[in-house]
Amino acid sequence: MDVVQQGLAVAIILGGLLALVWVAKKKGWAQVRMRARSGASRRLEVIDQLALTPHHSIHLIQLADRTLLVGLSPNGCNLLETIPQQPGQSREAQA
Repeated sequence: MDVVQQGLAVAIILGGLLALVWVAKKKGWAQVRMRARSGASRRLEVIDQLALTPHHSIHLIQLADRTLLVGLSPNGCNLLETIPQQPGQSREAQA
């Protein structure tokens, strides 16, 4: 009987933690990010982001050989600027 109580206690604690993570993710208090496997080349990467208001932000995104400036709002997202990468130019020199 003691093992059943311990198992139930562990299940309740894990369930509570999962519920807390789910609520935090839904409310925007936490972001869950998946990392690419080491050695894998990334074609899409967020370079920088800036929150303008709680519901508006801009994001600088590297997509293959282009840099995109995207604005996000409750109404959707808008492409603000596209910057093609020059041959031989690194991303750091572009930003």
